[in-house]
Amino acid sequence: MSILRFTVPGRAAPGGSKKGFAFHRANGKLGVQLVDANAKAKPWKAIVAACALSARTSPALLEGPLMFTLRFIRARPVGHYGKKGLRSSAPPYPTTRPDVLKLARAVEDALTGIVWRDDAQIVSEHLTKEFGEPERVEVEIQELD
Repeated sequence: MSILRFTVPGRAAPGGSKKGFAFHRANGKLGVQLVDANAKAKPWKAIVAACALSARTSPALLEGPLMFTLRFIRARPVGHYGKKGLRSSAPPYPTTRPDVLKLARAVEDALTGIVWRDDAQIVSEHLTKEFGEPERVEVEIQELD
């Protein structure tokens, strides 16, 4: 059973919804191209893919069932702090947008074809969104027997 762990530095961008565009293929049939609705996600996905590639020890894509863990670390807003440090009214967890599922979607999309064949291979997923410094996402992918 292999485990791949790596950290992606920076503020995670959500994957967002998909937009579909119809087009005519050369054979006359209609096709659909899906495009990510969040333009900011493309550079983030490239960073995720680069970090995954540098962490991989095998060139082969994972083929079996996977357990996927993502820990999103977000910076606290300046308004959470007063003159004496963290305000007692500051929330313990980031409950504002983007939601953790959209953050995970961007990472899943970035790793398809880089670490695994298809994100449908994920059979168990654990996602958290926390406050901390520096901003980053900690990734763990475990192949299941």
